[in-house]
Amino acid sequence: MKKLLEQIVKFGFVGAFCFVIDFVIVMGLTYIGVHYLIAGASGFVISVVVNYLLSFKFVFERKQDMDRRAEFVIFVILSVIGLGLNELFIWLSVDVVYMHSDLLMKYIDYNIAVAGGKIFATGLVMIYNFVTRKLFLEQKNAGKQDEENEKKEQVV
Repeated sequence: MKKLLEQIVKFGFVGAFCFVIDFVIVMGLTYIGVHYLIAGASGFVISVVVNYLLSFKFVFERKQDMDRRAEFVIFVILSVIGLGLNELFIWLSVDVVYMHSDLLMKYIDYNIAVAGGKIFATGLVMIYNFVTRKLFLEQKNAGKQDEENEKKEQVV
């Protein structure tokens, strides 16, 4: 259990770092006039590459029997699904909620609405990313091995 909590914390740090990269790109592109969905996709794709590198360096234990190209392809497929969810949640936040609410449009700037949608989307997609990467990409006995080592240390 301790290993899982440590892993979640590390995933959170990697995710936060990648979120900053993603968020800065989205807001920067939106600010210069790029459509928010294109900006969102651009930020997401760049942050996915950084996330892949950092995830397997600091968070997940690689499957030893998995080809690295296959690992990357699975990571990209899971990320593309995450991108779809990301875009869906931003679209729902901006086009469905914000653009159809005179009250929100009166008091909240468009860029703030995009930022809020991005933060909302990131939270949901982060959960999806952790669960799917753990299920499909991590060595299955990684956590069990660490738990056994912890029990041995406690006995001694």
